[in-house]
Amino acid sequence: MKKPELDFRSLLSNLFLISAGSIIFVMGMNSVLVPHRLLSGGVVGIAIILHYTMPFLSVGAYYFLLNIPLFLLGWYYLSFRFMAYTAYGMLIFSLLASLIRPPVLPMDDPILAALMAGVICGTGAGIVLRSLGSAGGLDVLAIVLNRRLGIRMGVVYTLCNALVLIGGGFFIGMEQALYSIIYVYTSSRVLDAVVAGFNRRKLVLIISARWQEIVDFILHRIHRGATVFRGIGAYTGEERTLIMTVTTMTELPRIKEGIFSVDPEAFIVINETLEVLGKRHGRYKVY
Repeated sequence: MKKPELDFRSLLSNLFLISAGSIIFVMGMNSVLVPHRLLSGGVVGIAIILHYTMPFLSVGAYYFLLNIPLFLLGWYYLSFRFMAYTAYGMLIFSLLASLIRPPVLPMDDPILAALMAGVICGTGAGIVLRSLGSAGGLDVLAIVLNRRLGIRMGVVYTLCNALVLIGGGFFIGMEQALYSIIYVYTSSRVLDAVVAGFNRRKLVLIISARWQEIVDFILHRIHRGATVFRGIGAYTGEERTLIMTVTTMTELPRIKEGIFSVDPEAFIVINETLEVLGKRHGRYKVY
């Protein structure tokens, strides 16, 4: 009896994220990006170029028309759930882009305008991507090409954005295209921060002969979980113990200090994580 409630809650949550992110993106696009004749990447960028050159249709209308073939492509190759959310995102974004007309933010410096647009639009795009869908555009094309041809999504985004900016430089002006690079870079960095979260976790791998003391320190002093693996040194052939834990940036100095106070000869590897999901089960496991 509880599963429909959880599914309904998930549905409302994802629709809210798509709607809120679309509103924020449209606010930045219509108050900064378009009034200052800057360009964007992807399908939004093509829609903006078409609006600049043929202004009888809004950016939202062009965006909707451009997304129709992409939506049909995704409907054939991708999951029903993802495309259902994407259909909603595509419709709500196109509608909001045509209806929302916020006041133009007055900025004389195009670099400041590009930075401001990047912060606002990147935040909106990041919120949309935290849902289980998208607002259409390059997301659909990138996923399809990745699954069917093995092309990395980053390559698709980079290539398409570059082509859009080059085309914009030809039709709108090279100076505006160069300013728009600042917008694309800023929005992508902000988007990454929103998707991954501002409190990004660190994955710490520790090899030590005094692993039990280090595990106790992590569990009882840092209050973090840990997983212990058994391995063999490739050169010596001796058995080694590997500890894995996930921590925050603020806790990382304490962990390093505690590890080396226990074992000055410990070997530590620290990796950046994009996202950490799931719940911790038990105190620690040995594999």
